[in-house]
Amino acid sequence: MVRYFELAGQPAVLVTSFVATVVLLAVFPAIPVGGELLDVRNGYGYEEALAALAGYGAEGRHLYAWASATLDTLLPIAYATLLAGIAYRFRPTERLRVLAWLPVALGVLDLGENAQIITMLVQYPDVSAAQVASSSAFTVTKTFAFVACFGYALVLVVLAVVRRLLARRTP
Repeated sequence: MVRYFELAGQPAVLVTSFVATVVLLAVFPAIPVGGELLDVRNGYGYEEALAALAGYGAEGRHLYAWASATLDTLLPIAYATLLAGIAYRFRPTERLRVLAWLPVALGVLDLGENAQIITMLVQYPDVSAAQVASSSAFTVTKTFAFVACFGYALVLVVLAVVRRLLARRTP
């Protein structure tokens, strides 16, 4: 995995994964499925999930399942690569290189959420309360983990900029 982190931290890969993340974050939530995507909610209950699934209609559920299996598989790969690359490249100490694993774990969690949602979309109307609870837990956990990883990456970038500016001022 060290090679992956080194690759992810290269400037060209950082730029590419940033652009891919921005594009996918703009495109995926805008998929016209006939309602708000479960992925972007801040959790949901059984009745709410069933109402959303019904509201999508058969065509919307099919489109959502396709988009989850394609676009929303690429999205966690893109942002996990971006965040892991930032965490690895801009770590202030060598000991913190282990934190580059957190975005990878986040990406895996997001893929698990996708599998849960695809299953519900395909099995509708035969969706259990336990399945909805599990899917919602994945969604809530993913959201918190994303905010934490993004916040950590943002702090690292700010610290790197400050260090660079200070280095230029020092003779």
